[in-house]
Amino acid sequence: MNTITPMKPNPGRHTVSRHPKTLLRQRAGRIALVLTDSDGVLTDTGVYYGPDGEALKRFSIRDGMGVERLRAAGVETAILTGENSPSVRKRAEKLRMRFLYLGVKDKAGHLQTICQETGFSPEQIAFIGDDMNDFGIIRELTPVSLTGAPADAIPAIARMVTYHCRERGGYGAFREFAEWILSLRAH
Repeated sequence: MNTITPMKPNPGRHTVSRHPKTLLRQRAGRIALVLTDSDGVLTDTGVYYGPDGEALKRFSIRDGMGVERLRAAGVETAILTGENSPSVRKRAEKLRMRFLYLGVKDKAGHLQTICQETGFSPEQIAFIGDDMNDFGIIRELTPVSLTGAPADAIPAIARMVTYHCRERGGYGAFREFAEWILSLRAH
């Protein structure tokens, strides 16, 4: 059995909810799936367009390592995005994600489908998002699970989540959220 040693969090600006540490550890121990938005979390919100539409999106290799570290700890990862992007599909394939949800406009409304397809309850699903299209699912999961937002998330989202990262979207925010969850599970 592989032992996961969480990285020590960098001493930067981030905000953790006012929930007691014991409650956060209990929630982290239940996490079986970390869902992430794509644009603004795994990417820096920029998209390069060519004559045929979307040409490129930039993803952080560090975030990919966060996926691998979660997998090694027995935690699945999945992307939940409102976009139907070939780049996101390729990234999910590269990261060997078993679940991918493209073109989902109502993320909170899709949570029941995700639970049915994965076999996990909302208490077992963490989520990180950055914008108003993530509001509903964050509102659903924050009372029962762990939620996160990149440093550059819109203020309304940053105020709602259990963990507000110091890293920006596309620059390691997912990895930071993953490491936070792993560190809570290790204690």
